[in-house]
Amino acid sequence: MLSVVDSIFMFVLISVSILGILGNGFIGLVNCIDCVKNKFSMIAFILIGLAISRICLILIVITDGFIKVFSPAMYASGNLIDYISYLWVIINQSSTWFAASLIIFYFLKIANFSNYIFLWLKSRINRVIPLLMGSLLISLLLTFPQIVKIINDYKMKNVTAWHLNMDKSEFFMKQILLNLGVIFLFTLSLITCFLLIVSLWRHNRQIQLNVTGFKDSNTEAHVKAIKVLISFIILLILHSIGIVIEISCFFVPENKLLFIFGMTTTNIYPWGHSFILILGNSKLKQASLKVLQQLKCCKKG
Repeated sequence: MLSVVDSIFMFVLISVSILGILGNGFIGLVNCIDCVKNKFSMIAFILIGLAISRICLILIVITDGFIKVFSPAMYASGNLIDYISYLWVIINQSSTWFAASLIIFYFLKIANFSNYIFLWLKSRINRVIPLLMGSLLISLLLTFPQIVKIINDYKMKNVTAWHLNMDKSEFFMKQILLNLGVIFLFTLSLITCFLLIVSLWRHNRQIQLNVTGFKDSNTEAHVKAIKVLISFIILLILHSIGIVIEISCFFVPENKLLFIFGMTTTNIYPWGHSFILILGNSKLKQASLKVLQQLKCCKKG
């Protein structure tokens, strides 16, 4: 039985997950329609992939969470833990890769540095993303043998949904090795995001020094972009904290409240960032306003 606090967190988790699926579904649908009507673009491919991977990520987190909370005995029978683990590795790494690719794409498009390497990458932006795709495939190929070994070790050591007969240092070391690709992409996203904020802030300062008496439209756009990037960093860090909390629950026997809190924190990122993208992208924002207007008309009718 869930306590009142557990039930509240479960309600918040379900609400956040539904909003995340709707937000990412909207992003994917708008960009799919745009690709059909207009020419295929790299940014549309990244946004569609990001939306699909995040919807799948939300669904697998919810499925895993519901099984652990309401039917933990299912983990002890069959190959359920195998399938969830394999799907988690593929989807989590794909989602992180698409998010990193999006930040790198915006960084190369918007940032302004005189560094030779940056200028060389900027002139070859359409080749950088496919190159990153290669890094994702390599990461998955290196990760799968590890996940197979780890799952076999867990089965031998009688893993249940809430208890793990394994040394903490050994467990966390295996988790780090398993998520090396994600950690690399996470670090790359943070560094790129920070550099983009620095570039926008410097450019904004130059505009303010040159333009006096009124706010330039470019200044407002840069300030808005900086706020969006800072929000992305905060959400990404919260997502990582949520994953760490979920993993740590193996060593906190049946603490459902902590686990539900970890799941909620994990799902705030794919939900929150989807709405940040909608508000920060003019095409997505206009499409969302049209949908809202149509809903208002239908309500009045």
